Amino acid sequence: MAGIDTRAGFSLETLSRATSLKKKLIFTLLALIVYRICSFIPIPGVDANVITEFFTSNKGGLLGMFDMFSGGSLSRMAVLALNIMPYISASIIMQLLTAVSPELKAIKESGAVGHMKINQYTRYLTLVICMIQAFGIAVGLEAIVQNGIPAVINPGLFFRFSTILTLTGGTMFVVWLGEQITQRGIGQGSSLIIFTGIIANLPSSVLKTLELGKVGQLSPIAIIFILLLAVAVVALISYVEGAERRVQFHYPKQGMQIGRPETSYLPLKVNTADVIPPIFASSLLGSITTIAQFTAQGKGPEWLQMILKHLQHGSVSYMLIYGGLIVFFAFFYTAMVFNPTETAENLKKSGGFVPGIRPGEQTASYLDFILTRLTVFGSAYLVFICLLPDFLITKMSVPFYLGGTTLLIVCNVITKTFTQIQTQLLAYQYESVLKKMQNNRRFR
Repeated sequence: MAGIDTRAGFSLETLSRATSLKKKLIFTLLALIVYRICSFIPIPGVDANVITEFFTSNKGGLLGMFDMFSGGSLSRMAVLALNIMPYISASIIMQLLTAVSPELKAIKESGAVGHMKINQYTRYLTLVICMIQAFGIAVGLEAIVQNGIPAVINPGLFFRFSTILTLTGGTMFVVWLGEQITQRGIGQGSSLIIFTGIIANLPSSVLKTLELGKVGQLSPIAIIFILLLAVAVVALISYVEGAERRVQFHYPKQGMQIGRPETSYLPLKVNTADVIPPIFASSLLGSITTIAQFTAQGKGPEWLQMILKHLQHGSVSYMLIYGGLIVFFAFFYTAMVFNPTETAENLKKSGGFVPGIRPGEQTASYLDFILTRLTVFGSAYLVFICLLPDFLITKMSVPFYLGGTTLLIVCNVITKTFTQIQTQLLAYQYESVLKKMQNNRRFR
């Protein structure tokens, strides 16, 4: 359509005229600012200096990654220490239950009302998980002592109750805030909250790396290598996330037209699951490790010490467990979002077919075969990207999670958010052109 420049989707002039989009952007920004402010509100009755010393002496491992996702709230022991991870864990459990329970599956497939019920069940489950994790943290905090100074000023039943109430309330607030961003702002709320936490810690992590270079713990060659590796990882993520396999379909011509059939394509992404598998895997392992890390300080049972030992970054057991969970969730989530049988049936009903493949069951098997091969490659790519930080941390003593899950989340969130902004700007341009055409017709 004349008058629409798709390349100028992000121009400031167009953005200044798109009033509704500006309101969404401002709302999203304000919501994220509120989230960051709340991440600095401490839990009552906890000595912040003792907690800082504890995290300094126990840095690394999944506890450090969990703290990174929370934007530093865990190491500050703020009211948002659990962040949105319990909600993600609840979502994982609900999706697994939906896949195995016919009753829940029927509810989910019953339309908008069913989705509302599943979301409500997920919130209830989030509440239960929050209370369990908060109790584990409260008990663990009472056992922490650094240089003879206890972390909890007045331990006891009241402290445990207030900690459970505070941490649970903080998580439920973050869940609500994420839903508000999704509904009234730009982008996916929970992803933007995790993204904000990562970005908030990134400058300090980069400064720590430069400080290591200053004192001679990291050589200039190593720092240059890390920077080049970061660029290479971003390039790899951008390439793979945009890669897709186009499955060609033919449709018969409509009406009395005779000739070659119309051709269309079904794009299948190499990484259909996007960033969901690493987040799910990190959430599950991080929840277990957080409770174990705190509880083990008070002469916990041996099995807790075993968990901490085998879930340390760089250990073979951790890599196998983390990589296995990523592969599992990659296949599981792909199966949740794309159904080859349903796609083949819809194609058959519309009269379409894949050249050389019979409609129906054979088409479904063909699509499933292609999707399985793509998911194998996509899951291997995710495992490589997400385990890369362990080699950097263990071999080069890099003080932050460069590459891997961090860059994967950052790249995906930025790409999807800007794509959504561009889509809305283009829609605004189309609407403006249509209004001008209608006004011109009125004055003729």
